[in-house]
Amino acid sequence: MREIEKKAMARRLRKKLTPAEALMWWRLRREYGEWRFRRQHPVGPYIADFACIEARLVIEIDGATHGAPEALAYDERRTRYIESGDWRVIRFTNFEVETNGEGVRDTILGALQEQVGRLRTR
Repeated sequence: MREIEKKAMARRLRKKLTPAEALMWWRLRREYGEWRFRRQHPVGPYIADFACIEARLVIEIDGATHGAPEALAYDERRTRYIESGDWRVIRFTNFEVETNGEGVRDTILGALQEQVGRLRTR
């Protein structure tokens, strides 16, 4: 996918978030203080659901379709590619986002701190 096509796709995806993505976006903008996130952000040939550029952290929200074998294989390839560029990818299911906000928040905050510490020691 060419860069211009990828950016246009990211813009379209920003306009039609799933309910779990919309909830996560609301939380990311209100509960993470100094951390700034982007939604539907291009990372290489892929578009991450959410990305914190400073910490090089990608957050993916997986719906029911991610359980199919083909989707799992695709997600694995995608994660390997993104993480090869010094990013870290963490994943949550729609169910986790909708029912365990505190646990999701704690996991994200821990990942942010860990990732920033790792990047600073390089």
